[in-house]
Amino acid sequence: MANKGFVLREVVRSYSYVVLWMSVSITVILFNKWLLAFSGFPYPIALTLWHMTFCSLVGILSVRVFKLVKSHNLSSEDYMRRVMPIGVLYAASLWLSNSSYLYLSVSFIQMTKSLMPGLVYASGIVLGTEKFSNASAANMCLIAFGVLICAIGEVNLILKGVAQQLLALLFEATRLTMVQILINSRGLNMNPIQSIYYVSPACLVSLAVPFVIVEVPHMRDNPGWTFYPSVFLANALAALALNLAVFLLIGKTSALTMNIAGVIKDWMLIFFSYFVFKAPVTAISLLGYVFCCSGVAIHQYMKLQQIKARDALRNKSADDDNFKDGKPVSAAAAGGSKSANSSGDPEEAPKDSRTKQQRRDILAEMERLQDQLSALEGKVGGTKAGTSPVPPTDSASKQAS
Repeated sequence: MANKGFVLREVVRSYSYVVLWMSVSITVILFNKWLLAFSGFPYPIALTLWHMTFCSLVGILSVRVFKLVKSHNLSSEDYMRRVMPIGVLYAASLWLSNSSYLYLSVSFIQMTKSLMPGLVYASGIVLGTEKFSNASAANMCLIAFGVLICAIGEVNLILKGVAQQLLALLFEATRLTMVQILINSRGLNMNPIQSIYYVSPACLVSLAVPFVIVEVPHMRDNPGWTFYPSVFLANALAALALNLAVFLLIGKTSALTMNIAGVIKDWMLIFFSYFVFKAPVTAISLLGYVFCCSGVAIHQYMKLQQIKARDALRNKSADDDNFKDGKPVSAAAAGGSKSANSSGDPEEAPKDSRTKQQRRDILAEMERLQDQLSALEGKVGGTKAGTSPVPPTDSASKQAS
C-alpha cells in the first residue's frame, strides 16, 4: 500500500511539472506574438535585447552578488573561444525567429519547428558529432515533406517570414551542436543560472550591432510605437519562469516526457492561435503536421533504441569485468592476484581497473549527452528568447519566441 501511495505521488508530481511547463511555454509564445504583432511594438531585436539585458542582470546578481550559484571562472580566452560562438548563434536564432512572428502565424511557426531534429542531425554530421544513416536521412525527409505540405496549406504564407524562420532554425540547430562540442564535451556542465550568466552577455553584445544598424533608425523615424514598462517587465519575468519550468521538467522527469509533452503543447498552440489570433488553419496544414509528428515520433523511437543499445553495451562491459577467461573471478583469486601484484610493481594492480572504470564513465557520459540533445531537439519547438541558452546537466534551456 505504501508503494502504491509513493507511485501515485510521483505520477502526480511529474504531471504537475508537465502542466506547469506547458502552461508557461504557451503563455510566453502567445505573449511574444501579441507584443510584436499586435501591441504596437514591432521591433524583435529590441525585444530580444531587453530579454538578454534582464537575463544578464539576473545572472550577475545570482553569481557575483548573492553567490547563489558558483562560477566556472572561465578565462577571457576560454570565454571567447567557447561561449562567444554560442552567444552569436543564439542571438541570430532569436532575432530571426522573433522577426518571423511579424509575418507568420503561431501555428505555422510551430509546424516548421518539426524540422529541428533533421537540422540538428545534419549539423551533427557536418561538425562530426553524428554519423550518416540512411534510415535517419529517410525519416528527416518525411518530416521535411510534412512541413512542405503545411506550407502549401498555409493561407497567409509570406516568403520573407518563412526564410527568417528557416534561417533561425538552422542557426539554432548549429548552436545546439556547438554546445555539445564546446561546452558539454569539455565538462562545463551548467545549470540555468550559470548559462544565463555566461551566454546572455554574449547575446547582448551580438544583438547590439544589428539593433543600432537596423532598428534604431526605424524607431527614430517612426515615433508612433508604444512602450509599456510593466508589460515588458512581465514579459521578461515570464521568460525567466519558463527557464525554471524547463529545469524542473527535465530534472524531475525525463527527456522522453518532455518530448511527448512538447508534441501535445504544439497541437494546443495551433488551436490557441486559431482562437486567440483568428489565424486560419486548413485541413491540408493539419495533414502536413500529422506527417511531421509521425517523423518526429519515429526519430524519438530510433533515439530510444540507440540508448537501449548503449545500455546493453555498458551492461555487457560491466559483466565482462566480473569474468576472466569465461569464468567468474572469485574473491580469493582476486586477493591472490592482488597479493602477487603487491610483491611487484604497485602501479600495475589498479591500472586495469582504472581503464575499465574510465570506459564505463565514457559510455555513461555518451548516454547523458545523447539524452540532453534529444531533450533539446524536442524542446526547441516551444522555447526561445530570454532563457538559459546552454543545456545544463539535468535540464534544458530556452524560451519561446
